[in-house]
Amino acid sequence: MRIIVVGGGIAGLGTALACARDGHQVTVLERDDTPMPPDADAAFGWQRTGAPQVRHSHAFLARLRNLLRDRAPDVLEALFASGAAEIRFTDDLPLTLTDRSLRPGDEELVALACRRTTFEWVLRKLALAEPGVEFRHGVAASALDANPARPGAIPLVVGVDGVAADLVVDARGPRSSSAEWLAAVGAPPVAEELNESGIVYFSRFYRVRSGVEAPPYVGPTAADLGYLKYAIFLGDNRTFSITYAIESHDDELRRALATPDAFEAVARSLVAVAPWRLEGVADPITDVHVMAGLRNRFRPLVGVDGAPLVHGFVTVGDASVCTNPLYGRGCSLAFVHAFGLADAIRETGDDFDALGRALASFTERELVPWFRSAVLQDEQARVLREELPAEDPRAFLQAVFRDGLLPAMRTSPIVFRAFLRWFNLLATPDALMADPEIVAEVLAAYEDRENRPGAPVLGPDRDGLLVQIR
Repeated sequence: MRIIVVGGGIAGLGTALACARDGHQVTVLERDDTPMPPDADAAFGWQRTGAPQVRHSHAFLARLRNLLRDRAPDVLEALFASGAAEIRFTDDLPLTLTDRSLRPGDEELVALACRRTTFEWVLRKLALAEPGVEFRHGVAASALDANPARPGAIPLVVGVDGVAADLVVDARGPRSSSAEWLAAVGAPPVAEELNESGIVYFSRFYRVRSGVEAPPYVGPTAADLGYLKYAIFLGDNRTFSITYAIESHDDELRRALATPDAFEAVARSLVAVAPWRLEGVADPITDVHVMAGLRNRFRPLVGVDGAPLVHGFVTVGDASVCTNPLYGRGCSLAFVHAFGLADAIRETGDDFDALGRALASFTERELVPWFRSAVLQDEQARVLREELPAEDPRAFLQAVFRDGLLPAMRTSPIVFRAFLRWFNLLATPDALMADPEIVAEVLAAYEDRENRPGAPVLGPDRDGLLVQIR
């Protein structure tokens, strides 16, 4: 099969590798003019106007690492050779966990420390060496080619901008214009689901100085202060990044955090982050990068009856299912989707109706639950910031979360590992509260709330932070 992949990011390169290794001829069209650099550090300088998020923090979760281990071990080996490393979450357990014994399944709880650009650089290097893959950078696709549809017939896409293909894959990310492309060839409207996250985030990258030992990383190192969320992400080759997220309407913090001095002042005020910004530990290697317009979006390419809206065209990764990047799921789900598409093509051959249905079923099963989970998480985050009256039915759930789930995650090895599996996409989104044993541990922690010290102080309140910034 001749396949054109539009977009040369994680989803596009993952699709190219997965499909080429099944014997297909794949052409990748990437709009950014990005010649192949000599190494991972040079790749960090790629000018990616089509993917501005590459200079932000990214998570490469255990589900992605395990998928590479099982189906593309050479990719994993090439990442390690380029400076990426494993993050074994159960190697450095929080000190609050008194039961520190290893348990079955811990070997699966391993993520990757890697920059987004390094991951892409390794994928592109392997794709360029793959028989059957052609990569064209600096080529912006503008429109689909389709056979004229008879009244009532499903349009058949046959290429892009005059380049013929049996299948066109849109991997252009969250800003994909696939709905407009499909409307132009006579396909029915896409029933898009869209939910704004209501946040804006700020990232900065650093490199630990030569000869200096990095502070211990007890992952995932992240916390929510209510008005500000923060996290540390480990990268390759002694790099790491710090990310903050605030509500998009918090104009005062939004203006302040975009400046390097304020960004550093905040870092020094956060308990978990401060050791990484001690004098002499690490040096900034980027300015502060800001990202807004973050949303959860799902674009199904099938109707309510399950029939495809179009033949010969599919979407993968964020072009299909996009989740709030704060949760770090995008790259992992994109790779899952890429291999899911390759499997669907193998199972259905050139039956495009069957392919559309098979990929839609896979997407609904493996990606859409995380879209719904992200929408729910965003809503729950808003509720947790509210002071709810006791008669509000949400007040009890709010209290259980604060005084039950969060303390249990710090002290219960069962709840801690369940959280890690959920965080790393190894369990279904509802797994935390669907397991009776986990629920029992959470409720036990809640019932004991009067007998334990308060939650640890992780950083200043908003007014205190603004004083430090000023």
